[in-house]
Amino acid sequence: MRIAIVNDVPMAVEALRRAVAFEPAHDVVWVASNGAEAVRLCAENTPDLILMDLIMPIMDGVEATRRIMAESPCAIVIVTIDRQQNVHRVFEAMGFGALDVVDTPVLGGSNPKEAAAPLLRKILNIGWLIGQSEKRVKTVSAHPRVLDACGRLVAIGSSAGGPAALESLLKGLPKDFNAAIVLVQHVDQVFAAGMAEWLGSSCGLDVRLARDGEAPQQGVVLLAGTNHHIRLLKNGTLAYTAEPVNEIYRPSIDVFFESVAQYWNGNAVGVLLTGMGRDGAQGLKLMREQGFLTIAQDQQSSSVYGMPKAAAAIDAAVEIRPLGNIASRLQEVFGK
Repeated sequence: MRIAIVNDVPMAVEALRRAVAFEPAHDVVWVASNGAEAVRLCAENTPDLILMDLIMPIMDGVEATRRIMAESPCAIVIVTIDRQQNVHRVFEAMGFGALDVVDTPVLGGSNPKEAAAPLLRKILNIGWLIGQSEKRVKTVSAHPRVLDACGRLVAIGSSAGGPAALESLLKGLPKDFNAAIVLVQHVDQVFAAGMAEWLGSSCGLDVRLARDGEAPQQGVVLLAGTNHHIRLLKNGTLAYTAEPVNEIYRPSIDVFFESVAQYWNGNAVGVLLTGMGRDGAQGLKLMREQGFLTIAQDQQSSSVYGMPKAAAAIDAAVEIRPLGNIASRLQEVFGK
C-alpha cells in the first residue's frame, strides 16, 4: 500500500516509518510536516492511505482531513499520541471522513514489532476495505415473528463521516423519542466511551455504551462499545461476540443488522449512514426482506458515499433520504 505520513514531530515520523517497514508490501511515498503541505502533496500524488496527526502548525489534522476529502479523497487514519485530550478533535476529523484512529506507536521497547501491531492491523483493514471484493451473501431463515406493538427499535450503522452524521440525526429527535436506538459506528473501543459522552452532551439524549446482556430501551441510545461485534439475541438482549472473526470491521454493522432481521419481534427501522466500503448493505437488505423499513443516506449529504451506495446498488433501502430529514421520518414512524 502507498502510504503518506503527516506529522511535524520527527520522532513520531520515524516511529511511523519503522512501523510501516515491518510490512514489506507498504511504501511511504511522502511525508508532510503540516496540514497545508499535506493538502498540496495529496493533490499532486494521492496515496492509498494517509496517517494523519491532529496537532500541527499552519493547518491542523482536522482541517487537512476536511480539505483532502473534499479535493483529493483517499483513506485517512488519525494517529495521535494523546487520545484523551484530543477525543473531540478525533470525532471532528471522522466527521469529515477519516476512517479510523490509532495511537502513535512507541517502538523503543523490547518488542517493537508488537508495538507496531495495532497500527499494522488498521492498515490491513483499510487495505481490505478499499480493495475488497463483493461480500458473502447471507440469508436469514424465515421464521414466524409475533410483533410486539411496544417493541420499537432504530438500528443505525455508520463509518467514515459518521460521528458528525450521528450528531446531526440525534439532534433532530425529541428527548422523549418513542423508540430504542442502537448505534454501530466504526470506532476503536478506546474512543467509544468518549464518543458516547460527546454525542449525549451534544444532542441532549441519554447516550451510553451498550452493556452485554441488556435489552434495547425506549428513549435510550446505546452505542456498540467494544472491538467485538454486537448482536441481538433471540431473547431480545444484546451480546458482544468475537464471531465471525473474518469480518473486516469490528464491530460490524452487517452482523448487527442481520441479528435484528432474525430476532427483533417488534417494529424496527434500519438506517445506514455515510461510510467507506460495503459494511451494512447486506444486513440492511436482510432487514428489508423481513418487512422492516430501511433507509440509506443519499449521496449529496454523505461525507463518504460508500456504504449507502452499496445498499442502494442491491436494493436494500426502501427509502434513500438526505441526512437532514431522516430524523423527521423516524418521528413519523414512531410518533405515536
